[in-house]
Amino acid sequence: MGTQTNPLPPDAITAQPRRQIRRKRPRRWMTALLLFMLMIVAVAGYYYRGQDEKPVSDITTATIQRGDIEVTVTALGNLQPRDYVNVGAQVSGQLEKLHVEIGDAVEEGDLLAEIDPKVLLSRVEATRAQLQAQKAQLAERQAELELAEQQFRRQENLLSEDATSQDAYQISLAAVKIKQAQIAALKAQIEETESSLKGNEATLSYTRIYAPMSGTVVDLLARQGQTLNANLSAPTILQIADLSTMTVWTQVSEADVPKLQLGMDAYFTILGKPGQRWSGKLRQILPTPEIINNVVLYTALFDAANPERELMTRMSAQVFFVITFAQDVIIAPMSALQPVNEKSGRYHVTVIGDDGVQADREVQVGISNRVSAEIISGLKEGERIVDNPPKDDSDDKRRSPFRIF
Repeated sequence: MGTQTNPLPPDAITAQPRRQIRRKRPRRWMTALLLFMLMIVAVAGYYYRGQDEKPVSDITTATIQRGDIEVTVTALGNLQPRDYVNVGAQVSGQLEKLHVEIGDAVEEGDLLAEIDPKVLLSRVEATRAQLQAQKAQLAERQAELELAEQQFRRQENLLSEDATSQDAYQISLAAVKIKQAQIAALKAQIEETESSLKGNEATLSYTRIYAPMSGTVVDLLARQGQTLNANLSAPTILQIADLSTMTVWTQVSEADVPKLQLGMDAYFTILGKPGQRWSGKLRQILPTPEIINNVVLYTALFDAANPERELMTRMSAQVFFVITFAQDVIIAPMSALQPVNEKSGRYHVTVIGDDGVQADREVQVGISNRVSAEIISGLKEGERIVDNPPKDDSDDKRRSPFRIF
């Protein structure tokens, strides 16, 4: 008899392969899921690295160079002549002749204008005639004094011989004294008249107006034929200014005035020649401010040489007061620096190497202004840095692309 085995149930034959298929399916899904996650990580890493390191061609760069840097206080001003004089009239009358025009160069002592002298000339002539009459009276009194003295000496001799009366002697003596007093009074009158004559002659001389200084006629306030009245105040005829030296009248805000010091360097430019500088030194800060639209402004003055007469009266000026400066130093743009500790002058900067690799570096900054800064250490001339780098995130230096919030 052969050995008999228990036959398997029909469903047992199909159950075993099914169990094997169920065991293999999770492995395939796990493999697919793993490959999908690796692909996501690769894409995210590429995106993340692309956000962190841009190609050098897409980055604004700056090359470190040597140059000069200065810290300044800026303000607006206008130009006025340093030395000028308002030429006026000391006498009243019609402006008979005007010998100059605006822009004429004059020397000290040149005749500028003439006022009608007729009235004043008549006063001088009348005073001279009065003086001559008084001198004639003096000569008459002196002759009478001589006669009175002779009569007195005769009476004196007669009295010594008892040939005349005491009364006649006293009369002759009184006559002498009277003539002497009259002569003294006339001499005083003559001195008074001579003084009046000098005053009238001086007043007459004021009808001819001369230049009190050398310079340029910058303004005419009266015209030929105009009547001038000097009784109340001296009318101004013209203005003479020395244009070889100009004064810059600068309005500085109250916030910047404490930064100014007398003697500090200053320079300015004008609209017509923005590339040219004129320099000077601060010589005065007026103590009384001017308030414009509730802004307190103080006036600061400094002088500038003007040998070529390029600067003219009332020109506008862009003024710079130099607080401090450095020459031939390494300079970097402020837009490329990220502060670490501003009080100690420590900043971060991104340096681009020759191979294009970016690296953060800490630098020490000296003086700085709004545009550039002096680099004391950390950078060399010729190195390239990233200009206007993106600011760091408040939470992370590099923000992940997976973060939604």
